[in-house]
Amino acid sequence: MAEDLKRYEVKYIRDGIKARYKKGSECEICGSTDKLDFHHWYSLAELYRKWCLINKVKVTSVDDIMRVREDFYKDHEYELLDAASTLCNAHHEKLHKIYGRNPALATAKKQERWIAIQKEKHNELPIVDG
Repeated sequence: MAEDLKRYEVKYIRDGIKARYKKGSECEICGSTDKLDFHHWYSLAELYRKWCLINKVKVTSVDDIMRVREDFYKDHEYELLDAASTLCNAHHEKLHKIYGRNPALATAKKQERWIAIQKEKHNELPIVDG
């Protein structure tokens, strides 16, 4: 008998690809090295939901998710691994306050632009000596 899903499906997707993430060693905006997060410009939850609809995939068990996740990874390697940024937790939270917890897929380029603009603004700040 197949094991029931004990966690939200996307967590299984995320767990299976975490080792492949190209997480940087500092925030792309401010250079902080504390509390770093890996941010996908394409919401993993939304990307997976859309992929399941298009491919008529119905997942009801852990066995199901384990069977389909490699296909999902192959179909969305760019969105999962390349269209992403390493951000400090503070900038990651700011981004999600603007675009929402699971941003619409159509906002990916806007998120990329927002990160670039924030980086420019941060680099323009005057250095203050204590």
